[in-house]
Amino acid sequence: MKIISLDTRSSLPKYKQIILSVETAIAEKRLNRGDRLPSVNKIALEFSLSRDTVLQAYDELKKRGIIYSRLGKGYYIKSVEFSFEQRIFLLFDEFNTFKEDLYNSFMETMDSNAQIDIFFHYFSIEVFKKLVNENNGDYSKYIIMPTTLKGAASLIKALPKNDVYILDQVNTDLHDYPSIHQNFVKDMYNGLLSAKARLVKYERLILIFPAFKQPPGMAEGFTNFCKDHAFDCEVIPDLEGRTIIKGDVFVIPNDRHLVSVIEQANGQGLEMGRDIGIISYNDTPLKKVVGNGITTISTDFRAMGRILAEMVLQQQKVRVENESRLIMRRSL
Repeated sequence: MKIISLDTRSSLPKYKQIILSVETAIAEKRLNRGDRLPSVNKIALEFSLSRDTVLQAYDELKKRGIIYSRLGKGYYIKSVEFSFEQRIFLLFDEFNTFKEDLYNSFMETMDSNAQIDIFFHYFSIEVFKKLVNENNGDYSKYIIMPTTLKGAASLIKALPKNDVYILDQVNTDLHDYPSIHQNFVKDMYNGLLSAKARLVKYERLILIFPAFKQPPGMAEGFTNFCKDHAFDCEVIPDLEGRTIIKGDVFVIPNDRHLVSVIEQANGQGLEMGRDIGIISYNDTPLKKVVGNGITTISTDFRAMGRILAEMVLQQQKVRVENESRLIMRRSL
C-alpha cells in the first residue's frame, strides 16, 4: 500500500506533498493509529530527495501531533483525530442559470464535507493563469472548467495531477485527467437527429456560432448532421446585417443571440414554430415559457454537479460523458 505520492510537475514544495500524502492516507483510513511510516531514507531514495526535505515534513507532522518518533525505530501515527477538511478550488468560466444549477447540485451532494471556493476566469487566459498559479498548493482538490482557452492545459499540468478534475469541456491535452464532461459533437448531432422529423419542414438550418466562447464540437456536430442528412445549412457568427427568411431554422448556443433572433422575427412578423424554427442550447426554466416554449438541446446540469461531487467524495478517477437530450417545444 503506497502512502507517499509526489508529483514532480507540481509547484507545491515536496515537503508539503509528503505532509499532504500522510494526512490524506489517514483521512482515507489507509493509515491508523500506531502504523509505521516509511523511513526517511526510503522516501529520500525513492523520490531522489534530500533527507532534510523528508525530515522537514515529518517534523511538521510531529508539531501538529499527528506522528511521533521512536529513537532508532522510525516514525509512527500518533493521532487520527485531526481536522482534515478538504479545500476545493472550483474554477468556472462564467456564472449563468445552468451553471448555477450545476453548482447548487454539487454543493448539495458535497453536503458540507469540504470548504469550496469558487472562482471565474471569464474566458481570459491571463485571469486563468493568475488564479491557477496563485492557488497552486493551497487546496486538496482542483476542479477546473478550461473551456477553449489556449494554454490552459499547460497551466493545469503544473497542479498536483492526482488532485485535478476537469469539468464540462475536455481536449486531447487533458485526456488522462478524471472528468465529467459533455460530448458536444455527439450531443449536437443526436439532438438534431431527434428533431429531424420536424426539421424537414423547413428550408435551411443556420447555426449562430461565435467561436470565441463556444465549444468547437458544436459546429462539427452541426455540419456533420447537415452533410449526412442533406440539409442546406450555414454557420454564421451573429445575426448582424441579416434578414430572417421564412423557412429558416436557427440553432443558437448563446442566449443573447436567442433574444436577437426572437426580437427580429417578431419585428418581421414571423411566428416561431410556423414561419421559422428555433433550437436553443442549454435548457433553463425561462425557455419553458418564452414564446410558448423554446426547443432545446441540453445536458442535465444537476446530474453533472451530483456526479462530480460523488467522484470527489469517493476518490474516483474516471471520465464520464454527461447525458444530453432534445427537449421539444413549440419553437420547432
